[in-house]
Amino acid sequence: MTSTPRMGTTSPIVGSEPSSPPPIVATKIAFTRRIPSTEVVSINPADIKFELSTSSSCHPYEDPKFTTPPTSQTGKAILYAAEKLRSSDIPVAFPTETVYGLGADATRDEAVKNIFAAKGRPTDNPLIVHVGSIKQARELLRPANAPPSEKYDIPEIYLPLIDKFWPGPLTILLPLPKNSVLSPYVYSTQTTVGVRLPSHPVALALALTSNVPIAAPSANKSGLPSPTTAKHVREDLYKLVELILDGGSCNVGLESTVVDGLSSPPAILRPGGISLEQIRACKGWEGVVVHKEDSANGTGAGSNVAPRAPGMKYKHYSPTCGVRLYLPDADQPSLHELKATAFGSDSKVVRLGVLRTRNWKELSQKDRDWLADQNVEYVEESLGESGEEISRNLFGALRRMDDEGVVIVHIEGVDEDMEGLAVMNRLKKAASVVIRKKASS
Repeated sequence: MTSTPRMGTTSPIVGSEPSSPPPIVATKIAFTRRIPSTEVVSINPADIKFELSTSSSCHPYEDPKFTTPPTSQTGKAILYAAEKLRSSDIPVAFPTETVYGLGADATRDEAVKNIFAAKGRPTDNPLIVHVGSIKQARELLRPANAPPSEKYDIPEIYLPLIDKFWPGPLTILLPLPKNSVLSPYVYSTQTTVGVRLPSHPVALALALTSNVPIAAPSANKSGLPSPTTAKHVREDLYKLVELILDGGSCNVGLESTVVDGLSSPPAILRPGGISLEQIRACKGWEGVVVHKEDSANGTGAGSNVAPRAPGMKYKHYSPTCGVRLYLPDADQPSLHELKATAFGSDSKVVRLGVLRTRNWKELSQKDRDWLADQNVEYVEESLGESGEEISRNLFGALRRMDDEGVVIVHIEGVDEDMEGLAVMNRLKKAASVVIRKKASS
């Protein structure tokens, strides 16, 4: 099986400027389609082999091709999913290296609107567009009515990041051209669009085979922890999507880092799979700043300002149970403090959860037995010690706490360096309570 990209062949949106569907506000679109069932197709990412450019004058992923074995279910499933992306208005769920994405043809209004409808996502929250090559990314800069001979280049500020981190968990904000091919529902009121070249073979192959830019947020109900397995997607979106490509667990576990190189200084709008330290090591990005939400200037939760990128405004990543996040300078909660948060434990058995990282000690069996005598069942899990482990395990662990029927989960925070910046960004958005100081002695 082979693929040849042909971006830019979709019907143009009429108009001379990037337009917005009226109105783009924090509303939700009702899902009106009836889907009798959701098909889950297992595929093997290892079956996908890429042919990359070996020229020193261009990026290896300038215009890749790929093959799968003739008898492979993987190749057939990718063709099947690609055809649905091209012809159906119902989104397709697929794996990326970060989390599972809910994808639709980013050039068609109805397809993109159904992403918002299936997720229950506010329509002012812009989407990230996934491409299968650098060539496809450049085509997003081309006005729909521009002649093929005209050349459009990605802003030079991004080239060091693209050379180092693409394909991978990095999203860059590109300027929208006049008369963009993209549906305005992708970018809301913004004049930029987030674009990513994922490293997961299935995501890349799907973008190349479908030959359309794929708008794809995380494949979950808005506000819940992002999905890192096909099982998570099915739990959230059963009968809201027709097809889930099951490519196994995601190996990064946190969404992509979103950067804005068009501002001065350049900024990280959403921490993610590429760390602040890694970005600062790139030419032109030494002075990059991290965007801080601020209710005073209208960029925080509850503001009327539309976010420039996903993850900037709304509460995210939160399980249905309560979340108590302990910052790194806070003490591990005592046995009696744990008991005090187990609401209702005096009259019935409740489940209490703890997610440890680097410093908290595992609860002894004696202490577990004491809690059991107080009608508290204790569920404990280690997220790991390295930033990579914690990132990969976080969303799955939050979902397991819900599956276990936990009412409150206590989480040990980490220092906000390297992967810790993204981890704490997600945890602060998920938290009901943040413990900021050491407990009094």
